[in-house]
Amino acid sequence: MSVLSDQEVQAIIDRVKSRLAGGDAAAPGRSLQAAARLDEEASAQLGDGIFADVDDAVAAAKAAQRSYRDQGLDSRYAVIESVRTSMLEHSEELARMAHEETGIGRTEDKIRKNRLVISKTPGPEDLEPQVVTGDTGMMVTEYAPYGVIGSVTPTTNPTSTIINNTIAAVSAGNALTFNVHPSAKRVSAHNIRLLNRAVVAAGGPPNLVTAIAEPTIESAQAVMHHPDVRVLVVTGGPGVVQEALKTTKKAITAGPGNPPVVVDETADIEEAGAGIVAGASFDNNVICTDEKEAFVVASVADRLIEVMGRGGAYVLKEHELRRLERVIFEELGPPNKPGKINRAFVGKNAAAILSEIGITVDEDVRLVVADVPVEHSLVWTEQMMPVFPVARVRDVDEAISLAVRAEHGFGHTASIYSRNVDTITRMARAMNCSIFVANGSFFAGLGYGGEGYSSFSIASPSGDGMTRPRTFSRPRRVSVVGALRIV
Repeated sequence: MSVLSDQEVQAIIDRVKSRLAGGDAAAPGRSLQAAARLDEEASAQLGDGIFADVDDAVAAAKAAQRSYRDQGLDSRYAVIESVRTSMLEHSEELARMAHEETGIGRTEDKIRKNRLVISKTPGPEDLEPQVVTGDTGMMVTEYAPYGVIGSVTPTTNPTSTIINNTIAAVSAGNALTFNVHPSAKRVSAHNIRLLNRAVVAAGGPPNLVTAIAEPTIESAQAVMHHPDVRVLVVTGGPGVVQEALKTTKKAITAGPGNPPVVVDETADIEEAGAGIVAGASFDNNVICTDEKEAFVVASVADRLIEVMGRGGAYVLKEHELRRLERVIFEELGPPNKPGKINRAFVGKNAAAILSEIGITVDEDVRLVVADVPVEHSLVWTEQMMPVFPVARVRDVDEAISLAVRAEHGFGHTASIYSRNVDTITRMARAMNCSIFVANGSFFAGLGYGGEGYSSFSIASPSGDGMTRPRTFSRPRRVSVVGALRIV
């Protein structure tokens, strides 16, 4: 196919803007319709980082990275500032498009995710050199780019992952080639076009961020095995993570999780109930760091469930749970084992899920709570929908032991509500997770309502933890012997 000129692409954009101006600008789907028309007319092979095949996408990214590498550090700061500004401007549009295309999660929470990574993903400042001087001279460690980073992104967090990985990898001086999830290919392509325009607007090279028009399993494998892709960052399920880890490349892999919450008898139960409802319902529980199950000391379990019911959750009765099991599970697992989830309900609103069993609730109900025994499949399955199991235990020791088992050794995320510092410390050591939160919603561990930087690639399988520019950098040491110590 021929490539449109810049003038032709601009003409398409102007036509879309003209159509928008002639309609109701306040109509909720208007910007989505405009972006969809733009994507239909300026098809994905027509530039702004989108290519027909993997070889072309990687070759363009490689050429862009060489140019970008020679532009210097000031250029990186300018590019990242332009990216942040552009993404903030388009954060709502991208969130709406993601929800419209994938049909999962909540638009308002996707906006929050976009804005979180825009503002709290570290930039080039993360690469501050380390200097050691002594009687025998000086040593400097600086952080060098790898080149082209290959990135595989999920349908659950399509735009927030693309934005986050782009800011981190480009801050480190790299280019990226994305293989996005096919179920989010339209919004992802639009996102990548916007990123490229922001890079070029700041004086950076075109095609610093690339992707292919029609992503598939085969194209993901081609990216992973491409000789010019130096490093992989893969965010997704166990299958794609294992595929990345089988390559000979450095693979930064963010895999599944089944994050447990422990609530002991010393906890502030009002705080715990509110925090769990907010966290477990965030974007309808599709984020791998969201709360998935709770182990609660029996003496405070009734109070906790009552608080959750007052705070935006619907508490199932026993017969309602039996009916819901037949809807959300294709197959219940044996005791203490995962079941097979019905993927049709992943990321759907609590009200929509309850309607399947004849229960009508207001859309303000964000979570369905199930009081279940510890062996129930809900406890052991990463269900990725706003259905939250609460299991009663004798004491906090049993709770911690079960939390370790239910997390399946992923080393991902866990939390506790407790006023006992020793108990908090003991659980943190037992879980050994990339993210551990005490007395707050899990999203605080992502920097939302908590301190620290943000990432949506939590690389637990490869041991990298929350990714940042340093994750995508090669530490390089220079030693000068017997000189440059000036004091």
